[in-house]
Amino acid sequence: MRRPTAIAGGGVTIIAIIIYLLLGRNPGTLLESIDTGYSSGTQTVQTDPAGDMLANMTSAILASTEDVWGAIFTNSDLTYIPPKLVLFTDAVESACGFAQSASGPFYCSGDQKVYLDLGFFDELASRFDASGDFAQAYVISHEVGHHVQNLLGTLDKVHRKMERVSTAEANQLSVRLELQADFYAGLWAHYAQETVQLLETGDLEEALNAASQIGDDRIQKRSQGYVVPDAFTHGTSAQRMKWFREGFESGDPGKAEQLFKLKEL
Repeated sequence: MRRPTAIAGGGVTIIAIIIYLLLGRNPGTLLESIDTGYSSGTQTVQTDPAGDMLANMTSAILASTEDVWGAIFTNSDLTYIPPKLVLFTDAVESACGFAQSASGPFYCSGDQKVYLDLGFFDELASRFDASGDFAQAYVISHEVGHHVQNLLGTLDKVHRKMERVSTAEANQLSVRLELQADFYAGLWAHYAQETVQLLETGDLEEALNAASQIGDDRIQKRSQGYVVPDAFTHGTSAQRMKWFREGFESGDPGKAEQLFKLKEL
């Protein structure tokens, strides 16, 4: 089994520099928030220009989420601690255990890191027909949404509840967690657009298409030919689009608890 691949930025791309300037940030700090995910073995340096560009872009999106959530937390007299972004290929070791690229992007509350396999975005475009930089931004901001849940104590409360109920009930709670993270992703997009006009024509549609393509019902239908609602853990395509759009259109962080009531468990 191949070791995780360390990502070494080969120069900041023009697109990422523009995003950083819009955010009022120093482009020289672009990659400071990236963890290579490398732990042992022989380090392999990523020299593919497309990989460098993707690494820079994901870092820039993470910086935008930091600005948005930092402001939202401050308005609630809270302190936002941004997550680290771990870029890897093939496999990686996290505080939540060993993971392979087949597991997809994930957030680990144990080390407060967002893990992204660079190959996933190729799969998102080729297998799920969800290409575009804002499809990628949706994925990243969704995982950051789980980090927000962790900081607010929601993640731990729901996970403890899931341990005490049936598998079907635990799946339902998981769906609510995931849909709230979609709402948070939409909320980020709302403020990113409001503050620095980050979205271009077609970006919202790219995010909604990505949300639709990775709904449980569509994935199950594609992989096994039929749908098992009791096995849903992330929500249907319609639900994922609905709650991302709700976050984007409302721009209201207070609705996250009103709509999903996860802290009342």
